[in-house]
Amino acid sequence: MLKNKKIHFIGCGGAGMGPLASIMVELGCEVSGSDLNENKITAALQNLGVKFFCGHASGNLPETASQVVYSSAVAESNPELVAARKRGLNVLRRGEMLAELASSYRRVVAISGSHGKTTITAMLAHIMRNCVEGCGFMIGGKLNEGSNFAAGNGDIFVTEADESDGTHTLIKPWLGVISNIEDDHCWSVGGREKLFDNFRCFGMQSNRLIYLESPENRQIFAGHPNTKIIEYDPKSCLDPRFAGFLGLDATLAVTAAAELGVSESAAWAALDSFPGVARRMTLRYEGGNSLLIEDYAHHPTELKASLDFLRVRWPEHHLRVFFQPHRYARLERYADNFAEQLRRADSAFIAPVFAAWIESGVLNHGTLATAIGNGAEPTNGTWKEQAGRLLQDIPLGKPLLLAVIGAGDLDQIIPYAIEIMKHNAKLN
Repeated sequence: MLKNKKIHFIGCGGAGMGPLASIMVELGCEVSGSDLNENKITAALQNLGVKFFCGHASGNLPETASQVVYSSAVAESNPELVAARKRGLNVLRRGEMLAELASSYRRVVAISGSHGKTTITAMLAHIMRNCVEGCGFMIGGKLNEGSNFAAGNGDIFVTEADESDGTHTLIKPWLGVISNIEDDHCWSVGGREKLFDNFRCFGMQSNRLIYLESPENRQIFAGHPNTKIIEYDPKSCLDPRFAGFLGLDATLAVTAAAELGVSESAAWAALDSFPGVARRMTLRYEGGNSLLIEDYAHHPTELKASLDFLRVRWPEHHLRVFFQPHRYARLERYADNFAEQLRRADSAFIAPVFAAWIESGVLNHGTLATAIGNGAEPTNGTWKEQAGRLLQDIPLGKPLLLAVIGAGDLDQIIPYAIEIMKHNAKLN
């Protein structure tokens, strides 16, 4: 069904678009793509033979293209999208293309929920890759080691299903997995009720369903004829690698693998070699009297889990958090919750908002810093300049734990911060 298609991807450098385009190449499609900037994803696509255009222009759209896939972050005014519609091409959002791809597999396992989708998908894909030959998968994040996609042999396909634009409702899984449900992204799909209706639609059209126990989840999925409900107690997980959310993610992945015929003992054994997902509680530097941890938390629930872990793991350190709000809509909705959590840091610095789809909002990073109080400070300038400010005024008497937390582009500060930390370590 997909072989020999000629597909153009607008926004191909994104974490969700890049793996999808790569799978299309593996399946024999002729693929081209564009993005505003080059990055590691666009470089990897070019290594696969994808014709890449840096920047957006109507002329980038190949004459031979029969289908165009675009990221939800792409505006309707994008010249390539406008040209594709004028030519009457088959134009699909990323989630619509993913649903078309998924329909070509016999057993689709789709992971949805407000938190943990990428990690659960990565864990399950790792288990299946180690225990079953020919599993296809698509992970919307970079692994610390290994590939985040594979076309597979047409039987099993493991993928994330995104609720942020409602396209998870287009997938009809053999097995649906839902970690948890909050009202995050409700602003982009028509409100809280619509978001929850979308989750219900996804769950009810899953042939089998695994979900985390909660009164709300039980109500949403009441009446599903084939469910497994996970009652998870964080204290029951004795393996320190799977503290907090990771224990829940691992439990859901192992339960899903069992539905696919992998024994629980084999699944847990496979996770012994799980490399982890980049930007998820990742140790980026340790030396002298300081260390740097990077984490992807960008919702108050995730931020709480991250800070809980950091406080337990490094109780004697001065915890300095560098946080970047992700999307103005999310900051406006959860500003008080973010402030409440960030007051738990010994010191906090707030980067400018990563805008994503909307370029401005009622609140900004200065507003959040003021709400936090306790000397929290908004930062500005280049990443190098912000790194310099972060690593000034280091408190004496305690080792420093610098936690860089957020899902935007704040990871660009890390090389500059490491350089300063290494310099300070030499001086001491």
